[in-house]
Amino acid sequence: MRIYSWNVNGLRAISKKNFFEWIENENPDILCVQETKLQETTLEDKLKNISGYHSYFSFAQKKGYSGVAVYSKSEPVSIEHGIGIPEFDSEGRILVIEFKNFTLLNIYFPNGQMSQERLNYKLNFYDAILNYCNLLVSKSKKLLICGDYNTAHTEMDIKNAKANEKSSGFLPIERQWIDKLIKNGYTDTYRYMNPQKIEYSWWSYRFKARERNAGWRIDYHFVSNNLLKKVKKAAILTQVTGSDHCPIMVEIS
Repeated sequence: MRIYSWNVNGLRAISKKNFFEWIENENPDILCVQETKLQETTLEDKLKNISGYHSYFSFAQKKGYSGVAVYSKSEPVSIEHGIGIPEFDSEGRILVIEFKNFTLLNIYFPNGQMSQERLNYKLNFYDAILNYCNLLVSKSKKLLICGDYNTAHTEMDIKNAKANEKSSGFLPIERQWIDKLIKNGYTDTYRYMNPQKIEYSWWSYRFKARERNAGWRIDYHFVSNNLLKKVKKAAILTQVTGSDHCPIMVEIS
């Protein structure tokens, strides 16, 4: 089973580019997208009803903001739109979808660059997600936690580490949370399968960053360690355009 994650930076915008053709060619079993920027009233049929897929959406209360979606060939056991905390659920950042053999969390983690208030919101969101995941694992659930984490973990995961050491997305306190996630029993599947490989999943639209490959790896598939033995492959599809992010993929047996 191949599970993809992609911050599309606007689902309607990417649908006018290569989105449907890419799905047809890549044929994902599950596709998780972030930053849909949709409301239920603006969801077009062509985006809801992709042939061969069940679709699920979580919308932000704020128009044209945030939002996540999951397209799946298999029908899930259950669906949750959030983690039961209104402060976070109102931004439409979380879908929790339980399948027969694992539970999928598609998450668009907040960006902390706007202000200290948003950085605090991001850090509180991180801790709420970890507590929620730990609760699920304590109930013997096997988790796949994918999405745009909005943080590069190590210097391997960012082109210009020194220049960005005071930028949100590479602050020590943000990177330490990923350390904490790992210590709590979760594994970054890409780094697990590709320990020395340097690739990025996001590039600024400014300064020809993608042409220069001046990127950040901020999109991840983490798994709870009780699912790790099922991981067979992890990849970043750097050649796929259409957004400032590219898709990432994990294959599990």
